Amino acid sequence: MKIIDLSKPVQFNRNDPWFMRVKIKHKPHGKAKWLIRLLGLPFRLFPQGFEGWADDTIEKMGVHATTHIDAPWHYSPTCNGEPAKTIDQVPLEWCYNDGIVIDMKHKADFDAITVEDIENFLTRENLALRAGMIVLIKTGRDKFNGTKDFPYIGTGMSAEATAWLIDKGIKVMGIDSWGWDLPLTYQIRKAKENNDRSTFWKAHLVGQQKEYCHMEQLVNLDALPYSGFKVAVFPLKIVGASAAPARVVAMLD
Repeated sequence: MKIIDLSKPVQFNRNDPWFMRVKIKHKPHGKAKWLIRLLGLPFRLFPQGFEGWADDTIEKMGVHATTHIDAPWHYSPTCNGEPAKTIDQVPLEWCYNDGIVIDMKHKADFDAITVEDIENFLTRENLALRAGMIVLIKTGRDKFNGTKDFPYIGTGMSAEATAWLIDKGIKVMGIDSWGWDLPLTYQIRKAKENNDRSTFWKAHLVGQQKEYCHMEQLVNLDALPYSGFKVAVFPLKIVGASAAPARVVAMLD
């Protein structure tokens, strides 16, 4: 079995937007020896060659800061009139299944992915969706991941295409762009230009009526075939959270 990592590294990157920067403090082995001594073990009884253990502290990391999966709670406090699931309430059965790649690399920046785009791709490649599959939208924008441009460029999903996938029985879907919708700053600009509140966050807000989760900031989708693999996307069990980092991987026989 071959395992392909679809997750970006968790590390500080000065090019990330300020509200998404990660800060990790790495503690070397030598620091721990003083803690052990304080707990009562004399240095003379330390095992031969033992310098103490290494340790690390995540001092700052938002749950949306790296490759992550959004819970229904992220989109709205309710879904179809019921309390929306937080990330710890998302069924693990949703998080492991057959995967399929929808190749949308041809889509231009700021041109939303439509139902017709997806249907045309599936027909051309003789592929079919099945309920429970994990759908990965490949835009090719992961090549900009880690650069200053990443949050401000790319395509994204339309509300109609998002709802269409959910209606096909898809509970988990993901994209290799910064976000699931078109770039955030583009949405804000268009909403102001059109004086139209309905133009902002359309795809996310499908979750007000239809229950689903999506992943953002995937990488390495070019390493996958369009089908014939499994996807695992198990989030950290953060109680009450809107999302969680996940080590997303694909498994090929």
